[in-house]
Amino acid sequence: MKIMRGGRAEEIITLGVAPGELLLETVWAAVKKLGIRNGVVVSGIGTLKTCHMHHIDHDRFPPRDIHFTIKRPLELLAVSGLIANGEPHLHIVVSHRDKHTYGGHLEDKSEVLYMAEIAILKCNSLKMTRVFDPVRRIKLLTPHK
Repeated sequence: MKIMRGGRAEEIITLGVAPGELLLETVWAAVKKLGIRNGVVVSGIGTLKTCHMHHIDHDRFPPRDIHFTIKRPLELLAVSGLIANGEPHLHIVVSHRDKHTYGGHLEDKSEVLYMAEIAILKCNSLKMTRVFDPVRRIKLLTPHK
């Protein structure tokens, strides 16, 4: 276990994402523009026209990601995750009127339908990054030196 402590909340940033904008790309742009090195995505809601995500399909290392796309009107129920050393890692939950719910790791090219609202707690004083573990072949959260 890696524990990162001592960070202080500096600012709450909210993003209003307009129809046709791409959700993850908008978060990346805000991270760069506003100098968010470290933070927590504490809330995310809205609607999506197209959703790209991935999930894992087995319990061995390295993980195998299954990418999929949903092209239909979706309610964006939740977005959460961390921004470590300027890199967002976000997961989402969406639902469709057919009573299906989908969740996974948010990928590029997920298009907003009507709107999306994202809240980020900026905590640049919290020193964290992701480091590639060559044995497991995944990036793990660790204190930034």
